[in-house]
Amino acid sequence: MERLIFHIDVNSAFLSWESARRVSQGLPDLREIPSCVGGDPKKRTGIVVAKSIPAKKYGIQTGEPVAMALRKCPNLVIVPSDFELYDKCSRAFKAICASFAPVMESFSIDEVFLDMTGTSLIYPDPVATAHELKDKIHRELGFTVNVGISTNKLLAKMASDFEKPNKVHTLFPEEIPAKMWPLPVSSLLMCGRSSQETLRKLGISTIGDLARCDKQLLAAHLKSHGILLWEYANGIDSSVVEPNPAQAKGIGNSTTMPTDALSIEDMKPVLLKLCESVCARLRKAHMYAGTITVEIKYSNFHSCSHQIALPSPDYSSTVIYETSLSLLQELWNGTPVRLLGVRATRLTDETAPIQLDLFSYQEHTGQTEKNRRLDKTIDAIRRKYGEGAIMRGSLLSHTDTHSSN
Repeated sequence: MERLIFHIDVNSAFLSWESARRVSQGLPDLREIPSCVGGDPKKRTGIVVAKSIPAKKYGIQTGEPVAMALRKCPNLVIVPSDFELYDKCSRAFKAICASFAPVMESFSIDEVFLDMTGTSLIYPDPVATAHELKDKIHRELGFTVNVGISTNKLLAKMASDFEKPNKVHTLFPEEIPAKMWPLPVSSLLMCGRSSQETLRKLGISTIGDLARCDKQLLAAHLKSHGILLWEYANGIDSSVVEPNPAQAKGIGNSTTMPTDALSIEDMKPVLLKLCESVCARLRKAHMYAGTITVEIKYSNFHSCSHQIALPSPDYSSTVIYETSLSLLQELWNGTPVRLLGVRATRLTDETAPIQLDLFSYQEHTGQTEKNRRLDKTIDAIRRKYGEGAIMRGSLLSHTDTHSSN
Protein backbone atom coordinates (compact mmCIF):
# COMPACT_ATOMS: atom_id res chain seq x y z
CA MET A 1 0.00 0.00 0.00
CA GLU A 2 1.41 3.39 -0.98
CA ARG A 3 1.90 5.74 1.94
CA LEU A 4 -0.03 9.01 2.28
CA ILE A 5 1.55 11.72 4.44
CA PHE A 6 0.32 15.21 5.37
CA HIS A 7 2.61 17.96 6.68
CA ILE A 8 0.77 20.83 8.41
CA ASP A 9 2.62 24.05 9.13
CA VAL A 10 1.18 27.13 10.87
CA ASN A 11 1.75 30.25 8.76
CA SER A 12 4.10 32.60 10.67
CA ALA A 13 3.06 30.90 13.89
CA PHE A 14 4.01 33.35 16.64
CA LEU A 15 2.65 36.36 14.76
CA SER A 16 -0.50 34.45 13.73
CA TRP A 17 -1.21 33.32 17.26
CA GLU A 18 -0.79 36.83 18.67
CA SER A 19 -2.92 38.22 15.81
CA ALA A 20 -5.73 35.74 16.43
CA ARG A 21 -5.83 36.74 20.09
CA ARG A 22 -5.93 40.45 19.24
CA VAL A 23 -8.61 40.05 16.61
CA SER A 24 -10.77 38.21 19.17
CA GLN A 25 -10.37 41.27 21.40
CA GLY A 26 -11.45 43.67 18.64
CA LEU A 27 -7.91 44.93 17.98
CA PRO A 28 -6.26 45.42 14.54
CA ASP A 29 -4.96 42.31 12.79
CA LEU A 30 -1.17 42.31 12.97
CA ARG A 31 -1.03 40.21 9.80
CA GLU A 32 -2.42 43.14 7.78
CA ILE A 33 0.03 45.84 8.96
CA PRO A 34 3.86 46.09 9.22
CA SER A 35 4.43 44.18 12.46
CA CYS A 36 6.66 41.63 14.11
CA VAL A 37 7.12 39.55 17.22
CA GLY A 38 10.40 40.47 18.87
CA GLY A 39 12.22 41.46 22.01
CA ASP A 40 13.05 44.75 23.65
CA PRO A 41 15.04 46.86 21.13
CA LYS A 42 17.10 48.23 24.05
CA LYS A 43 18.48 44.76 24.74
CA ARG A 44 21.01 42.95 22.59
CA THR A 45 18.86 39.85 22.62
CA GLY A 46 15.97 41.69 20.95
CA ILE A 47 15.51 40.15 17.49
CA VAL A 48 12.68 39.68 15.00
CA VAL A 49 11.19 36.26 15.73
CA ALA A 50 8.31 36.46 13.23
CA LYS A 51 7.12 39.14 10.79
CA SER A 52 4.00 40.00 8.82
CA ILE A 53 3.86 40.03 5.02
CA PRO A 54 3.58 43.87 4.98
CA ALA A 55 6.72 44.03 7.16
CA LYS A 56 8.53 41.73 4.73
CA LYS A 57 7.98 44.35 1.99
CA TYR A 58 10.23 46.72 3.96
CA GLY A 59 13.05 44.18 3.82
CA ILE A 60 12.64 43.09 7.44
CA GLN A 61 14.10 39.65 8.02
CA THR A 62 13.61 37.04 10.72
CA GLY A 63 16.59 37.01 13.09
CA GLU A 64 17.70 40.59 12.57
CA PRO A 65 17.89 43.02 15.55
CA VAL A 66 14.67 44.86 16.32
CA ALA A 67 16.60 48.15 16.24
CA MET A 68 17.60 47.47 12.62
CA ALA A 69 14.02 46.56 11.70
CA LEU A 70 12.81 49.87 13.15
CA ARG A 71 15.29 51.77 10.97
CA LYS A 72 13.78 50.08 7.93
CA CYS A 73 10.20 50.72 9.08
CA PRO A 74 9.82 53.36 11.85
CA ASN A 75 6.07 52.59 12.14
CA LEU A 76 6.69 48.87 12.72
CA VAL A 77 4.40 47.46 15.43
CA ILE A 78 6.42 45.25 17.77
CA VAL A 79 4.83 42.82 20.20
CA PRO A 80 6.72 40.80 22.81
CA SER A 81 6.91 37.01 22.79
CA ASP A 82 4.29 35.19 24.86
CA PHE A 83 5.29 31.54 25.23
CA GLU A 84 2.28 30.70 27.38
CA LEU A 85 0.04 31.76 24.48
CA TYR A 86 2.16 29.83 21.98
CA ASP A 87 1.93 26.64 24.02
CA LYS A 88 -1.85 26.99 24.32
CA CYS A 89 -2.30 27.60 20.57
CA SER A 90 0.10 24.79 19.66
CA ARG A 91 -1.82 22.31 21.78
CA ALA A 92 -5.15 23.35 20.25
CA PHE A 93 -3.73 23.15 16.72
CA LYS A 94 -2.27 19.69 17.31
CA ALA A 95 -5.48 18.42 18.91
CA ILE A 96 -7.41 19.20 15.71
CA CYS A 97 -4.71 17.61 13.54
CA ALA A 98 -4.66 14.46 15.68
CA SER A 99 -8.43 14.07 15.29
CA PHE A 100 -7.94 13.48 11.54
CA ALA A 101 -5.26 10.78 11.58
CA PRO A 102 -4.38 7.50 13.31
CA VAL A 103 -0.73 8.58 13.73
CA MET A 104 0.63 12.10 14.32
CA GLU A 105 4.22 13.25 14.85
CA SER A 106 4.89 16.63 16.46
CA PHE A 107 7.77 17.99 14.40
CA SER A 108 8.00 21.37 16.17
CA ILE A 109 5.77 23.75 18.10
CA ASP A 110 3.96 24.72 14.87
CA GLU A 111 4.41 21.68 12.59
CA VAL A 112 3.07 18.13 12.53
CA PHE A 113 3.16 15.13 10.22
CA LEU A 114 0.07 12.96 9.82
CA ASP A 115 0.26 9.41 8.49
CA MET A 116 -2.98 9.08 6.54
CA THR A 117 -2.09 5.70 5.01
CA GLY A 118 -5.07 3.35 4.91
CA THR A 119 -7.70 6.03 5.53
CA SER A 120 -9.09 6.07 1.98
CA LEU A 121 -12.45 4.62 3.07
CA ILE A 122 -12.89 7.50 5.54
CA TYR A 123 -11.19 10.18 3.43
CA PRO A 124 -11.43 9.18 -0.26
CA ASP A 125 -10.12 12.56 -1.50
CA PRO A 126 -6.85 13.59 0.25
CA VAL A 127 -6.93 17.14 -1.14
CA ALA A 128 -10.52 17.69 0.02
CA THR A 129 -9.56 16.29 3.45
CA ALA A 130 -6.60 18.67 3.68
CA HIS A 131 -8.90 21.61 2.88
CA GLU A 132 -11.35 20.41 5.53
CA LEU A 133 -8.54 20.24 8.11
CA LYS A 134 -7.12 23.63 7.13
CA ASP A 135 -10.52 25.33 7.22
CA LYS A 136 -11.43 23.77 10.58
CA ILE A 137 -8.26 25.20 12.15
CA HIS A 138 -9.00 28.64 10.69
CA ARG A 139 -12.64 28.57 11.73
CA GLU A 140 -12.10 27.36 15.29
CA LEU A 141 -8.71 28.86 16.17
CA GLY A 142 -8.50 31.96 13.97
CA PHE A 143 -5.17 31.32 12.21
CA THR A 144 -4.13 29.73 8.94
CA VAL A 145 -1.97 26.74 8.02
CA ASN A 146 -0.44 25.25 4.90
CA VAL A 147 -0.88 21.55 4.17
CA GLY A 148 1.52 19.52 2.04
CA ILE A 149 0.50 16.09 0.73
CA SER A 150 2.73 13.33 -0.62
CA THR A 151 3.92 9.75 -0.18
CA ASN A 152 6.74 10.56 2.28
CA LYS A 153 7.64 13.13 4.92
CA LEU A 154 10.26 14.93 2.84
CA LEU A 155 7.97 15.62 -0.12
CA ALA A 156 5.03 16.53 2.12
CA LYS A 157 7.17 19.11 3.92
CA MET A 158 8.52 20.48 0.64
CA ALA A 159 4.94 20.80 -0.62
CA SER A 160 3.77 22.72 2.44
CA ASP A 161 6.53 25.28 1.81
CA PHE A 162 5.12 26.19 -1.62
CA GLU A 163 2.98 29.32 -1.96
CA LYS A 164 1.64 30.67 1.37
CA PRO A 165 -0.52 31.38 3.32
CA ASN A 166 -3.61 29.20 3.77
CA LYS A 167 -2.86 26.78 0.93
CA VAL A 168 -2.95 23.05 0.17
CA HIS A 169 -0.28 21.64 -2.15
CA THR A 170 0.61 18.19 -3.42
CA LEU A 171 4.05 16.90 -4.37
CA PHE A 172 3.68 13.29 -5.46
CA PRO A 173 6.69 11.51 -7.02
CA GLU A 174 5.40 12.05 -10.56
CA GLU A 175 5.16 15.81 -9.83
CA ILE A 176 8.81 16.19 -8.74
CA PRO A 177 10.26 17.19 -12.16
CA ALA A 178 7.69 19.96 -12.70
CA LYS A 179 7.22 21.25 -9.14
CA MET A 180 10.51 20.64 -7.31
CA TRP A 181 13.41 20.37 -9.75
CA PRO A 182 13.18 23.97 -11.04
CA LEU A 183 13.62 25.32 -7.48
CA PRO A 184 17.03 26.56 -6.27
CA VAL A 185 19.02 24.13 -4.13
CA SER A 186 18.54 26.52 -1.18
CA SER A 187 14.90 25.37 -1.12
CA LEU A 188 15.86 21.75 -0.47
CA LEU A 189 15.57 20.47 3.08
CA MET A 190 18.98 20.04 4.80
CA CYS A 191 20.84 22.07 2.15
CA GLY A 192 22.54 24.78 4.23
CA ARG A 193 24.74 27.66 3.15
CA SER A 194 27.98 25.68 3.23
CA SER A 195 26.48 22.93 1.06
CA GLN A 196 25.00 25.52 -1.30
CA GLU A 197 28.41 27.11 -1.80
CA THR A 198 30.02 23.73 -2.53
CA LEU A 199 27.27 22.88 -5.00
CA ARG A 200 27.61 26.29 -6.66
CA LYS A 201 31.29 25.59 -7.30
CA LEU A 202 30.24 22.31 -8.93
CA GLY A 203 27.86 24.17 -11.23
CA ILE A 204 24.75 22.95 -9.42
CA SER A 205 22.15 25.67 -8.93
CA THR A 206 18.75 23.91 -9.00
CA ILE A 207 17.35 20.85 -7.27
CA GLY A 208 17.07 19.27 -10.72
CA ASP A 209 20.81 19.80 -11.30
CA LEU A 210 21.45 18.08 -7.99
CA ALA A 211 19.11 15.18 -8.78
CA ARG A 212 20.89 14.50 -12.07
CA CYS A 213 24.40 14.82 -10.61
CA ASP A 214 26.75 11.86 -10.12
CA LYS A 215 26.39 10.63 -6.53
CA GLN A 216 30.09 9.80 -6.27
CA LEU A 217 31.02 13.37 -7.20
CA LEU A 218 28.76 14.66 -4.42
CA ALA A 219 30.23 12.15 -1.96
CA ALA A 220 33.75 13.29 -2.85
CA HIS A 221 32.92 16.89 -1.95
CA LEU A 222 30.20 16.56 0.73
CA LYS A 223 30.75 13.00 2.01
CA SER A 224 27.62 11.25 3.32
CA HIS A 225 25.69 14.53 3.38
CA GLY A 226 26.11 14.74 -0.39
CA ILE A 227 24.43 11.35 -0.80
CA LEU A 228 21.58 12.48 1.48
CA LEU A 229 21.06 15.64 -0.60
CA TRP A 230 21.03 13.59 -3.81
CA GLU A 231 18.37 11.29 -2.34
CA TYR A 232 16.28 14.24 -1.18
CA ALA A 233 16.59 15.89 -4.62
CA ASN A 234 15.16 12.69 -6.09
CA GLY A 235 12.35 12.55 -3.52
CA ILE A 236 13.80 9.55 -1.67
CA ASP A 237 12.90 9.38 2.04
CA SER A 238 11.94 6.29 4.04
CA SER A 239 11.58 7.91 7.49
CA VAL A 240 8.37 7.02 9.32
CA VAL A 241 5.90 9.23 11.15
CA GLU A 242 6.87 8.76 14.80
CA PRO A 243 3.99 9.21 17.28
CA ASN A 244 6.38 9.37 20.24
CA PRO A 245 9.29 11.83 20.31
CA ALA A 246 12.77 10.34 20.38
CA GLN A 247 14.56 10.46 23.69
CA ALA A 248 16.57 13.64 24.09
CA LYS A 249 20.30 13.24 23.54
CA GLY A 250 21.07 16.24 25.69
CA ILE A 251 19.54 19.06 27.73
CA GLY A 252 21.09 22.51 27.70
CA ASN A 253 20.53 26.20 28.21
CA SER A 254 22.44 29.36 27.34
CA THR A 255 22.00 33.09 27.80
CA THR A 256 23.35 36.29 26.30
CA MET A 257 24.17 38.65 29.15
CA PRO A 258 22.93 42.30 29.14
CA THR A 259 26.54 43.46 29.59
CA ASP A 260 29.79 41.62 29.00
CA ALA A 261 31.06 39.70 32.03
CA LEU A 262 34.58 40.75 33.01
CA SER A 263 35.34 38.26 35.79
CA ILE A 264 34.53 34.80 37.11
CA GLU A 265 32.60 36.47 39.92
CA ASP A 266 30.39 38.21 37.34
CA MET A 267 29.74 34.88 35.64
CA LYS A 268 29.07 32.76 38.73
CA PRO A 269 25.41 33.78 39.33
CA VAL A 270 24.63 33.41 35.60
CA LEU A 271 26.27 29.98 35.53
CA LEU A 272 24.35 28.92 38.65
CA LYS A 273 21.00 29.90 37.13
CA LEU A 274 21.84 28.01 33.95
CA CYS A 275 22.80 24.91 35.93
CA GLU A 276 19.62 25.09 38.01
CA SER A 277 17.54 25.36 34.84
CA VAL A 278 19.28 22.40 33.18
CA CYS A 279 19.10 20.27 36.33
CA ALA A 280 15.39 21.03 36.87
CA ARG A 281 14.73 19.82 33.32
CA LEU A 282 16.81 16.70 33.94
CA ARG A 283 14.84 15.91 37.09
CA LYS A 284 11.54 16.55 35.32
CA ALA A 285 12.60 14.09 32.60
CA HIS A 286 13.88 11.62 35.27
CA MET A 287 17.28 11.59 33.58
CA TYR A 288 20.83 11.69 34.92
CA ALA A 289 23.64 13.51 33.09
CA GLY A 290 26.90 11.68 32.38
CA THR A 291 28.80 14.56 30.77
CA ILE A 292 28.72 18.33 31.30
CA THR A 293 29.75 20.90 28.70
CA VAL A 294 30.31 24.63 29.27
CA GLU A 295 30.30 27.03 26.32
CA ILE A 296 31.62 30.60 26.19
CA LYS A 297 31.05 33.20 23.50
CA TYR A 298 33.39 36.17 23.85
CA SER A 299 32.57 39.78 22.98
CA ASN A 300 34.34 39.29 19.63
CA PHE A 301 31.83 36.42 18.94
CA HIS A 302 34.53 33.73 19.13
CA SER A 303 33.11 30.58 20.76
CA CYS A 304 34.79 27.75 22.62
CA SER A 305 33.74 24.94 24.95
CA HIS A 306 35.06 22.30 27.35
CA GLN A 307 33.39 19.13 28.58
CA ILE A 308 34.04 16.54 31.28
CA ALA A 309 32.49 13.22 32.30
CA LEU A 310 31.00 13.15 35.79
CA PRO A 311 32.41 10.53 38.19
CA SER A 312 28.90 9.04 38.23
CA PRO A 313 25.67 10.15 36.48
CA ASP A 314 23.80 12.84 38.40
CA TYR A 315 21.22 15.63 38.24
CA SER A 316 22.16 17.46 41.44
CA SER A 317 22.32 21.23 40.94
CA THR A 318 25.23 21.43 43.38
CA VAL A 319 27.29 18.75 41.62
CA ILE A 320 26.66 20.10 38.14
CA TYR A 321 27.27 23.72 39.16
CA GLU A 322 30.58 22.86 40.82
CA THR A 323 31.61 20.85 37.76
CA SER A 324 30.57 23.66 35.41
CA LEU A 325 32.43 26.26 37.47
CA SER A 326 35.60 24.18 37.28
CA LEU A 327 35.21 23.93 33.50
CA LEU A 328 34.58 27.68 33.22
CA GLN A 329 37.72 28.49 35.20
CA GLU A 330 39.77 26.27 32.90
CA LEU A 331 38.14 27.63 29.75
CA TRP A 332 38.03 31.42 30.29
CA ASN A 333 40.92 33.36 28.72
CA GLY A 334 40.37 36.56 30.70
CA THR A 335 38.61 38.58 27.99
CA PRO A 336 34.98 39.87 28.15
CA VAL A 337 32.27 37.21 27.85
CA ARG A 338 29.00 37.81 26.01
CA LEU A 339 27.28 34.42 26.32
CA LEU A 340 27.40 31.43 28.66
CA GLY A 341 25.94 27.99 28.06
CA VAL A 342 25.68 24.69 29.97
CA ARG A 343 24.71 21.35 28.41
CA ALA A 344 24.15 17.90 29.90
CA THR A 345 24.68 14.86 27.66
CA ARG A 346 25.12 11.07 27.91
CA LEU A 347 21.72 10.92 29.58
CA THR A 348 20.54 7.82 31.44
CA ASP A 349 17.29 7.00 33.16
CA GLU A 350 17.34 7.74 36.90
CA THR A 351 16.17 4.20 37.62
CA ALA A 352 19.17 2.67 35.85
CA PRO A 353 21.82 1.17 38.16
CA ILE A 354 24.87 3.36 38.85
CA GLN A 355 28.29 1.79 39.24
CA LEU A 356 30.31 3.41 42.05
CA ASP A 357 33.85 2.82 43.16
CA LEU A 358 34.40 1.57 46.71
CA PHE A 359 35.79 4.89 48.00
CA SER A 360 32.98 7.11 46.67
CA TYR A 361 30.12 4.87 47.78
CA GLN A 362 29.63 6.38 51.23
CA GLU A 363 29.82 9.97 49.96
CA HIS A 364 27.47 9.24 47.06
CA THR A 365 24.78 7.61 49.18
CA GLY A 366 25.06 10.27 51.86
CA GLN A 367 25.70 13.86 50.77
CA THR A 368 24.66 13.33 47.13
CA GLU A 369 21.31 11.83 48.12
CA LYS A 370 20.77 14.76 50.49
CA ASN A 371 21.42 17.19 47.62
CA ARG A 372 18.92 15.37 45.42
CA ARG A 373 16.18 15.52 48.04
CA LEU A 374 16.85 19.25 48.50
CA ASP A 375 16.71 19.86 44.73
CA LYS A 376 13.40 18.02 44.40
CA THR A 377 11.94 20.02 47.29
CA ILE A 378 13.01 23.27 45.59
CA ASP A 379 11.47 22.08 42.31
CA ALA A 380 8.16 21.38 44.03
CA ILE A 381 8.08 24.82 45.70
CA ARG A 382 8.83 26.58 42.41
CA ARG A 383 6.18 24.60 40.53
CA LYS A 384 3.57 25.62 43.10
CA TYR A 385 4.56 29.21 43.84
CA GLY A 386 6.67 30.32 40.85
CA GLU A 387 10.36 30.53 39.97
CA GLY A 388 11.02 33.44 42.33
CA ALA A 389 9.47 31.76 45.37
CA ILE A 390 12.81 30.34 46.52
CA MET A 391 16.29 31.50 45.58
CA ARG A 392 19.81 30.52 46.51
CA GLY A 393 21.54 33.01 48.79
CA SER A 394 24.33 33.60 46.28
CA LEU A 395 21.80 34.71 43.67
CA LEU A 396 19.92 36.89 46.16
CA SER A 397 23.05 38.72 47.26
CA HIS A 398 24.04 39.23 43.63
CA THR A 399 20.62 40.72 42.85
CA ASP A 400 20.78 43.03 45.87
CA THR A 401 24.26 44.23 44.88
CA HIS A 402 23.15 45.10 41.35
CA SER A 403 19.91 46.75 42.44
CA SER A 404 21.80 49.13 44.71
CA ASN A 405 24.05 50.41 41.94
